[in-house]
Amino acid sequence: MANETPGQGPGKRIDEPTGTETVGHEWDGIEELNTPLPRWWLWTFYLCIAWSVVYVIAYPAWPLVNKATAGVLEWSSRGELSKELDARALEQQGLREQLAATPVANLRDNPALFRQAVAGGNAAFKLHCLQCHGSGGAGSQTLGYPNLNDDAWLWGGDLEAIHYSIDRGIRQPDNNELRQSIMPAFEGIFDAGQLDAVAEHVLSLSGKADGNAVGAQIYADNCLACHGATGEGDRSVGAPRLNDAIWLRGQTKDAIKQQILNPRMGVMPAWGDRLDPETVKMLTAYVHSRGGGEGAEQTEPEIVAEPIMGADGEVENGEQQR
Repeated sequence: MANETPGQGPGKRIDEPTGTETVGHEWDGIEELNTPLPRWWLWTFYLCIAWSVVYVIAYPAWPLVNKATAGVLEWSSRGELSKELDARALEQQGLREQLAATPVANLRDNPALFRQAVAGGNAAFKLHCLQCHGSGGAGSQTLGYPNLNDDAWLWGGDLEAIHYSIDRGIRQPDNNELRQSIMPAFEGIFDAGQLDAVAEHVLSLSGKADGNAVGAQIYADNCLACHGATGEGDRSVGAPRLNDAIWLRGQTKDAIKQQILNPRMGVMPAWGDRLDPETVKMLTAYVHSRGGGEGAEQTEPEIVAEPIMGADGEVENGEQQR
């Protein structure tokens, strides 16, 4: 606790060794000296006060109910960002005009334009698509999000088919005229033995099980019309191939049974209602460049898919269907 020096009271005295005035407080025999601050420090402090007054007047500073004071210079970080965005949009105007004038099927005829479109689509993908398809485009079997890196497509993998899917969406509940492939639920149709047999037959189409006559007959009666006699699928109706090693919802027997009994059908928004036509074309170019695009020789892999490792250390890219 601080105490006044005995006999001095509230008065001040000069400390003999230092020649500095004391403030009259003492802690365990140590007296507090009234050492003045350096002049340079004081002038720096005064300049900071003066600068703060100028800043408050010149720039936005005091918060109000709905906004802050504008400041006499009328500068704001929001306004600065708006200027930068306008400048960037002006730089991209030429690219957007080229994209608008180029049919999507002809994008690869102009390699420089296609590269720019892929770069723009990469940025748009990270903003709008990564939440479902993942940063590397590998999707998710657990959630039923398609892989965009393989060469298996439900509706086609050329530029026009990809553009149609992105622009119009898949299974839009408010537009039944667009892509609406629906698999009927067979729950209650097959007994346990029949379900097991047809699941075995589906696995046999890709060489993962032995075929059986019962399953083949059930498949012919109920599945062949859409998936084809050998499981080749039908892109015209969005029926997936069953004779390859690429699966959207899983390739185990139990996963196949679940899909037969209660099919889970994914939905993709119609991005043509949310994005401008040029951005949709850029997304098309980017998805086509991921490695599974069809209809043109891919000699310029501008962006390489990142491998997605599973818990067992195996690469999972290419294990889903879209």
